[in-house]
Amino acid sequence: MRITAQEEYGLRCLLQLARQAEGQALTLKQIGEREGISTANAGKILWLLSAAAIVKSVRGIKGGYVLARPAADITVGDVISVFENADIEEHCKSFSGIQDVCVHNTDCGIRPVLQILNDTVKQVLSQITLAHLVNHEGEVGQQLFQLQRIRSLAKAQASA
Repeated sequence: MRITAQEEYGLRCLLQLARQAEGQALTLKQIGEREGISTANAGKILWLLSAAAIVKSVRGIKGGYVLARPAADITVGDVISVFENADIEEHCKSFSGIQDVCVHNTDCGIRPVLQILNDTVKQVLSQITLAHLVNHEGEVGQQLFQLQRIRSLAKAQASA
C-alpha cells in the first residue's frame, strides 16, 4: 500500500484539528499555513473530510473546522478510505502492460495475495486512531508497539 500525498495531508490536517482544545476551530488558512499547503488544497481536503462526516465547519467569527467526533473515534483507515479506493478489482483493471487488461484477469494466483495484504492493512489502520497520533514521534511509536503487542497476546490467548 502506498500513502498518497493527499492522504498524508488529510491525516496531517486532521491532527492539527485534533490538537485543538475541544470546540476550538481552525480556518483553512491556519491549517494550510501550519502544514505548508495552499488554502485551496486545504479547502479541497477539508471538503472531502466534511463530506465523509469526519470534520464539520463552524460558522461565525471564531469559525473554521473542527473534528466531527472525538479523535479516539476517528481511525487512520477512516481517513484513508476518504481519499482512496483500495479495491483489488480496480487494481487489476489498471493493468499497465501492452494489452488493455491483464492476461490473468480471470484466473490469477497473485490476486489472493493482494487481497490478504489489502485486508491486513485495512485491519491495522482501523485500529489506529487520531488520538494515537497526536503525540511526538517517539511516543506514537511506543503506543503503536504496545497496541501491536496487546493484539499479538490476545491472538495467542485466543488460539491456546
